[in-house]
Amino acid sequence: MNLLENIRESLKSVKVNLLRTILTGTIIAIGITSLVGMLTAIDGIKAQIEESFSGLGASNFDVRSRGFSGGRGVQDGVAQKTFPPLRYKEVLEFQNEFSRTGPSTVYTTISSAVEVKRGSKKTNPNVRVTGGDEQYFNLKGLKVEIGRNFSSTEVRYGSNVCVIGQDIVETLFEKNEDPINDNITMFGRKYTIIGILEKQGAVGGGPGADRSIFVPVENASRLDTRGTFRYNLTAKGSDPLQLEYEMGQATGIMRKIRQDRLGQEDSFEITKSQSVGESLEEVAGYLRIGGFGIGFITLLGAAIGLMNIMMVSVTERTREIGVRKALGATPLRIRQQFLIEAVVICILGGILGVILGIGIGNIVANAIGPGGFLVPWFWIFVAFLICVVVGLASGYFPAYKASKLDPIESLRYE
Repeated sequence: MNLLENIRESLKSVKVNLLRTILTGTIIAIGITSLVGMLTAIDGIKAQIEESFSGLGASNFDVRSRGFSGGRGVQDGVAQKTFPPLRYKEVLEFQNEFSRTGPSTVYTTISSAVEVKRGSKKTNPNVRVTGGDEQYFNLKGLKVEIGRNFSSTEVRYGSNVCVIGQDIVETLFEKNEDPINDNITMFGRKYTIIGILEKQGAVGGGPGADRSIFVPVENASRLDTRGTFRYNLTAKGSDPLQLEYEMGQATGIMRKIRQDRLGQEDSFEITKSQSVGESLEEVAGYLRIGGFGIGFITLLGAAIGLMNIMMVSVTERTREIGVRKALGATPLRIRQQFLIEAVVICILGGILGVILGIGIGNIVANAIGPGGFLVPWFWIFVAFLICVVVGLASGYFPAYKASKLDPIESLRYE
């Protein structure tokens, strides 16, 4: 009995015992579905978040107040040193000096809980209002779909104009109305709409740019009557390869503006924008480990179930094994037959599991945030590799037991 004949016999046995094959394959499919589904969902969510941050670019860096979270930190029982926040004039001066290297944008969040009105209509008090300049949308990866961006004159003089997100349009305007050059009211002032942002979407159902309004940063500074606004700056270097050097230049410029003394630590923070992507990859790595662990536990249960069914199959086919041995089948061929059966069942279950896993994973990822359809080729390869390993591991002991049966005793078995 050669190997090809053994394979044919194994496939015939799988086909004859169709119900057993379906039930056993379903056990494997559940394990593969959990593994591929979770990892597909994780990769899909990560891809959406990366796309959201793709506009930041690899050569961007942020300049912000040090300890911008607010309260006075305490470490080892010692209160940490606090630094005054960046002032509006300081970031403008930095922007002017850094302009020889690359573009930059000055921005500040006015409030994240603003109610916006238009006639008798009004939004919920959950609109974010941000002050920015004409470079803000470009450096933050936002696109004005209808209308236009701020002009340098509007930014310089702080005109009462604004660019709004899609959610604001849907709330305050009818479908047949044109929002451009219309007016809305917030902070007791009227603002003229000059632009509408492209639909952004948001992972996790957050507001994002769709539920935001942007006004000139000079206009925002006039609303800062108590001097509590925190002004930040995002700058774009000339070359990603020279980012560290240009960040060093930016540090020198800001230290001079802030009048930090020689030997004194920086009274501000400069961080790479790409660190967001690096942190995201680290978090996704931990999630993959967790998802792989849960899927492995499920597959372990499936492997035990498969081994149990193969043991039952050996007992049921004792006479068949005896006949084959009497006809000259060696223990190696008997082991091969049962191992091939186990691997075939695992692969059939793996195919079903991969299809279900890809579908469920993409459904979960798109439910959390709108995105495309992801086919995780790497995890598909891993899943099939696991199927073969599980088949070999689960089928070896039953196959070994079958190969050791005595042919005379097997023929007598009823």
